[in-house]
Amino acid sequence: MASGQRNGSADGVLVTRPAEAAADTASRLQARGWRPVFAPVAEIDRIDVDLPPAEDIQAVLVTSANALTMLPPAYTRLPLLAVGDATAARARDLGFSLTHSASGDALALAALVMKTCVPPRGVLLHVCARNAPDLLASTLAGSGFEIMRREVYVARAAARLPEAARQELARGTVAAALFFSPATARRFIALFRYDMSTEAVENVTAIAISSIAAEALTPLPWWRIRVASKPNQDELLAQLP
Repeated sequence: MASGQRNGSADGVLVTRPAEAAADTASRLQARGWRPVFAPVAEIDRIDVDLPPAEDIQAVLVTSANALTMLPPAYTRLPLLAVGDATAARARDLGFSLTHSASGDALALAALVMKTCVPPRGVLLHVCARNAPDLLASTLAGSGFEIMRREVYVARAAARLPEAARQELARGTVAAALFFSPATARRFIALFRYDMSTEAVENVTAIAISSIAAEALTPLPWWRIRVASKPNQDELLAQLP
């Protein structure tokens, strides 16, 4: 296949999310007629941390679905404010009944907090990854809310891309690759360069959750790079070629 000519018969879509989150994405891809190709670039490990009693918390704020399985069962009766629709859906699957989605990013989640929460009712617990950006707290600074941040998991970079994913890329059976964060994009670039020739992505459309994630993908010669119109999974999938 000549460089620059996209393989129209390719039906694979690289899913670079950790295994648990990737299952939901895979189901959505299959429903759209695509074949998921799992290529997680990180593994999720729990961080043992003291969490406050449920009765002390007004609401739980979640900026990544990876944090949900780290929460105790008693939290399922609390209001949970999720950054996006996929995270909210995952929370409902885990038994959280009072779930709200900001359908956006950390700024949208801060706006949802202002709309649905009241400072006197108690602390807001933000659960997140180790070293995650603190945009949520900085955005809400001065609003009167008490925000307790707890880092409940760490994303550890994978040592290599899975063999099956490398073979699919080499054969040209991958049409697109999904990237849900700038960190995921950077990890993929590093792993790809370790094992693969750049020709393997010349006919692949990279789809990024944000312009920052898209910028992180530019070192490789993708067929094209697309950006979701909103930072959520539905809009990401809407960019499939």
